[in-house]
Amino acid sequence: MLHDLRRWWHGRRDAAALRRRPIPDDLWKRTLVRYPFLRSSADPQGVALRRMTSLFLDRKEFTAVPPLRLTNDVVVAVAAQACLPVLQLGLSRYDGFVGIVLQPDQVVARRQHLDEDGVLHEYEEVLSGEAVQGGPVMLAWRDVRGSGRSAAEGYNVVIHEFAHVLDMADGAADGVPLLPPDIPRDEWLQTLAGEYEAFVARVQADDETALDPYGAQAPEEFFAVASEALFVAPERLRAEHPAMHRLLARFYRLGGAA
Repeated sequence: MLHDLRRWWHGRRDAAALRRRPIPDDLWKRTLVRYPFLRSSADPQGVALRRMTSLFLDRKEFTAVPPLRLTNDVVVAVAAQACLPVLQLGLSRYDGFVGIVLQPDQVVARRQHLDEDGVLHEYEEVLSGEAVQGGPVMLAWRDVRGSGRSAAEGYNVVIHEFAHVLDMADGAADGVPLLPPDIPRDEWLQTLAGEYEAFVARVQADDETALDPYGAQAPEEFFAVASEALFVAPERLRAEHPAMHRLLARFYRLGGAA
């Protein structure tokens, strides 16, 4: 009885959200043309993705740093790409944050690092995106806008940062998201460690890699880099990291679609 009541309430809530945040047909068609990786063989017109994108827009708050303006094209492009990884997992995976900040271009962040000897190092890092515990998620619109072209290289800043959101759901950024019962933690750790170590070795040897070399920074970055490739260029991930491809496809519940 309680389960039925919750389902009824969620249905009413979502129906109201869809009325508040409808996506016009012409806008959705433009979005699919600009970002063709949003289409799938199971849902070529993106019906399910379009619905979730409306719900995402209703639940999240966007902020744009001038001169960037929050047009419908901008927010739908971000929301649709953010929803792609959780299309089968559910939008509740993003309940831990609300804010999304869009920068016109990459930003320079000041960093500090305390090494093992207690020496504090200060440096600058150029960022196209950043996700922090509890939000907000920062994205560079230049990279988001170009994600239709960069997909061939397995690069997608939106999916990368939202993979970090999934990773941090348990309070730690370590490349291990909240796992379903059918994926034992030991299996995940063993596969992630083996694939990551092999990738780091190739990057250090200056070998050409299918995935962004940035993934060699840490296991959590490898998870995010592999996740973006899974959705925008799955053949690249499958060819070089078949075990990681299989594991991520199970986690994201893609079945044979990827």
